[in-house]
Amino acid sequence: MSPPAQDYSPMEQMIVAASREIADGEVVFVGMRMPMLAFMVAKRLHAPRAVAYFECGLLRETLPAKLLYTLADPAAFAGAGWATQTTYVLGQLAAGRVDVALVGGAQVDRFGNINTTYIGDSRQPTVRLPGGGGASDFASLAGRLILMMPHERRRFVPRVDYITSPGYGDGNSWRERMRLPGGGPSALVTTLGLFRFNESGEAYLASYHPHASAEQIAAETGWPLALAPDLGVTPPPTREELSIIREYDPVGFWTGRDR
Repeated sequence: MSPPAQDYSPMEQMIVAASREIADGEVVFVGMRMPMLAFMVAKRLHAPRAVAYFECGLLRETLPAKLLYTLADPAAFAGAGWATQTTYVLGQLAAGRVDVALVGGAQVDRFGNINTTYIGDSRQPTVRLPGGGGASDFASLAGRLILMMPHERRRFVPRVDYITSPGYGDGNSWRERMRLPGGGPSALVTTLGLFRFNESGEAYLASYHPHASAEQIAAETGWPLALAPDLGVTPPPTREELSIIREYDPVGFWTGRDR
């Protein structure tokens, strides 16, 4: 592994930190944008036997040849191991055959619940969001969930306005009471730090990224910040990790690096 890179963006740090959560040989349900890049880094460097499901109905054992702007781009189908229907790949989730899912969202709360439906009151929301797609299935059924989000106080709220994708509900044994078979969130990776979840389902800060601090993260989080006893600094991206992100996203379309 090469020495840490000196020039990288918060988005690239988030992508790299999320990629390190994927283990070799795992079956991964991959969401759009940053999750897609995180899977590409993992697959190229430390998880070569990982397999990706795309919600549009694809299974890939190899990576696409170029950047995807949607998961249904022609490049996503070229070389796919299985091109089928959305219902069939979601069926793999229901059958317990997906180890981990990577998703993003507009809002998250301290129990890892994600909102991608609306902001404000349900009867007259201030913002309508694109909805969950299959993300609720990912969150309910995958062995574990990795959440990826830009870290802003308006996104990190005490309680999401709507639970599109369930985390740990209101904590404790909520998932068991709701009879959700999946394991729930294992990590919340942001542009400022890495969170994990305690036995009650509540997020705590496990590490802060090199360009951030615990104080900055507390200021951008809408609930009292809990800290890991061994809180430390997230290892920065290596040159290899960044080169893969920039190979697939050379102009920063998803990372915003050059804009």
